[in-house]
Amino acid sequence: MPALDGIHVLELAGLAPGPFTGMMLADNGANVIRVDRVNQPHQPSPDVLIRNKSSIKIDLKSSGGKDLFLRLVKHADVLIDPFRPGVLEKLGLGPSEVLLKINPRLIVARLTGFRRDGKYANMAGHDINYLAVSGVLSMLGSSAPVAPHNRPLPPLPPGNILGDFAAGGHMCFTGIMLALFARSRTGKGQVVESNMADGASYLATMPRISTKIRGQWDEPRGHNLSDGGCPYYYVYECKDDGQYFAVAGLEPQFFDQLVKGLGLGGEEWVNDRENRANWPDIRTAFERRFREKTRKEWERIFDGTDACATPVLTQGELEANGYELRPGVTLTDTPALPIGQSGWSVETLQPGEGGEEALTEWLGWKKGRDFLSLGGGLQSTSSSKL
Repeated sequence: MPALDGIHVLELAGLAPGPFTGMMLADNGANVIRVDRVNQPHQPSPDVLIRNKSSIKIDLKSSGGKDLFLRLVKHADVLIDPFRPGVLEKLGLGPSEVLLKINPRLIVARLTGFRRDGKYANMAGHDINYLAVSGVLSMLGSSAPVAPHNRPLPPLPPGNILGDFAAGGHMCFTGIMLALFARSRTGKGQVVESNMADGASYLATMPRISTKIRGQWDEPRGHNLSDGGCPYYYVYECKDDGQYFAVAGLEPQFFDQLVKGLGLGGEEWVNDRENRANWPDIRTAFERRFREKTRKEWERIFDGTDACATPVLTQGELEANGYELRPGVTLTDTPALPIGQSGWSVETLQPGEGGEEALTEWLGWKKGRDFLSLGGGLQSTSSSKL
């Protein structure tokens, strides 16, 4: 039985971090219903984080829709709120004022991009903006001057993995787990406040402190030990164009294995690798040597060694080779649900899909008796009130 079996979650529809939080809960056995709007807003991309979820459509601005939603809240364990500050309050659904009074055991997980009490609280933003104000974006990418103006490139955003999913969805999931644990002792729910700016800043604890440690992260971006500056913690192109190898020979014993595999043991810099004046020579030697063999040939040399040298595999390669996608962690007694092919496929959840069945499973409700569909959304029947 999964760890969160029996936990009921209402996920107010959003994109990226909120759905990721809901998917992590669903993957671990929670029964997650996504609450979609009747009139769908424009979305730049579809929600594909829908594994093990169902959907209902509710117009929260209608009295019947709002009434049905509050009835669901009464029986829910978790509500995921992905909206900007004040949205729930404007709907008359303030967590402390309304929701927790209806259900004192409810955990209201509120996930925003910026801090709710900061200067950017009411502004729109995306992953790159949250990383920017957290201080993390300033640390990413190279600061080496480039032509034609001999100026460094701007900081480089790392896709939206760090902000949306690590600092956003995963941090929110962690907060929910903490709140569920607290509820097991107190019997009371609470509001979980999470935001991607603080989440990113928290994830950057070690790099931030390392900026004050000589030789760690005290140089401009792209010139440090683990941000692309160090030649023995870097990625090199192989003989076959577009194929790469990642090396991380930071410790002396691993560096020795790396140099041995590359056949560069006789170079003068071998015993003075930490001298940064030697880094350009080391990088040039590594670049030249990796271009002498294909990635497959380097794999045959480094596989099974402690050189900390591995091929850079693409998602397409992994899928083609039948790579088994697994949950982020494995619990021996209460494992998560298997991911299977859903981790490779583009799957979407249509608004309203599977939701009526989920309401029956949750509460034994039946359409026509406990709820009905009006104007494209579910509403309470006149006989079914709080």
